[in-house]
Amino acid sequence: MKRIFFLILCSACCNFMAAQTTLSLEQLKTLALQNNIAVRNARRNIDAAQLQRKEAFTKYFPNVSGTGAWFNANKGMAQMDINPGEMITPELGAALAASLPAEALAGLGSPISMSMMKNGTIAGISAVQPVFAGGQIVNGNKLAKVGEEAAALQLQLSENEVEKTTVQYFWQLVSLQEKLNTLAAVERLLADIHKDVDVAVRAGVAMRNDLLQVKLRQNDTESQKLKLSNSISIVKQLLAQYCGLESADFTIGQSDLSVKPNTEPGMMNFQETRLPEYQLLQKQVEAADLQRKVAVGQHLPSVAVGAGYNYHNLMENDRAFAMVFATVSVPISDWWGGSQAIKRKKIEYQQAIDEQRDKSELLHIRAQNAWNNLTEARQQIDIAKRSIEQAEENLRLNRDYYKAGVSKMSDLLEAQLLYQQALDRHIDALADYQNKLLAYRQSVGE
Repeated sequence: MKRIFFLILCSACCNFMAAQTTLSLEQLKTLALQNNIAVRNARRNIDAAQLQRKEAFTKYFPNVSGTGAWFNANKGMAQMDINPGEMITPELGAALAASLPAEALAGLGSPISMSMMKNGTIAGISAVQPVFAGGQIVNGNKLAKVGEEAAALQLQLSENEVEKTTVQYFWQLVSLQEKLNTLAAVERLLADIHKDVDVAVRAGVAMRNDLLQVKLRQNDTESQKLKLSNSISIVKQLLAQYCGLESADFTIGQSDLSVKPNTEPGMMNFQETRLPEYQLLQKQVEAADLQRKVAVGQHLPSVAVGAGYNYHNLMENDRAFAMVFATVSVPISDWWGGSQAIKRKKIEYQQAIDEQRDKSELLHIRAQNAWNNLTEARQQIDIAKRSIEQAEENLRLNRDYYKAGVSKMSDLLEAQLLYQQALDRHIDALADYQNKLLAYRQSVGE
């Protein structure tokens, strides 16, 4: 029975281990770029900008429209009374009297009422081709193209931010796991110390208080393990949510647990034109200039030609005809307000130029600061390595001193704590270096 239970337990453990997915940093970055909501929205913005560009392109083609109307009025829209007697001169009257009967002559003296267009149907189709619109169509298409290019740059910025955040989460998780491993080593060290002190207390060469101090330190280590385990769980959940994973039940590949620095990058080679931030500033200047040109075009004369085919039966007869036409529109009263709008667009254009110059200088400063931070992070790793060596030697000496009876337990535990802190600082320095390395590469456009 025990053997069966053991086999079932092993099978359950194997299934649990198999259910866990092992992911590398590159895999996590790929998943984040595919699933993160910010990147997906940035891709949708590109699709919207492409549709807007296609919409602007249709302005080059004729505008075709059709109209139709039917009406029935309670009376004719065109009515008139005609009195033939008023239009007959004496000479014409004498001639008509000689040729017409008396009844007809009497009828010419009475007014006649006429009514037209009481009901009818009107229909037509026309095509209007703009010939000159003040550059609005050309500049509008250019503006739509700039918008599409700006959306692509925004996607690149979103991808950089997602990569940065994913790397931060990843190395935070690595740091926490390494600290957990450090605590495991500390527990083994404290277990050895506890064993030695327990033997000494039983032999009467050490005070029981020393044993209590070791137990307190072991309890503190156990408490730190619980906090680290909870932190690891939260960071894994955050990383899973950020990368679009359905479950936080994954592990990090063993090859990724090495937090040694990568090959050192060379001296800062800053080229602002490679940065999406700088390119986006350029697009903002281009867009402001095109918007100014569009504002000017809106208040220039526009010329269009067209052709149409129309039908009506207003005169009780079907009539159909074709025509060609040309239109010229000259804004007159709007020019005063339009001139103010043009001046406002000029101001916005100059603001875009100034903003580009100012933020370009800040990009230089950001790159220099990123290089300084990277250099400092590398130096912090060297310092942390030396601290580990010194803390390890200090721990060894204090342990020997305690065994020799020339040192107190508090000194030994203090040395153990300093050694643990040195290991943690080294792990933090390695993780910080990885974050600073990515920040530097993004700041110089690599």
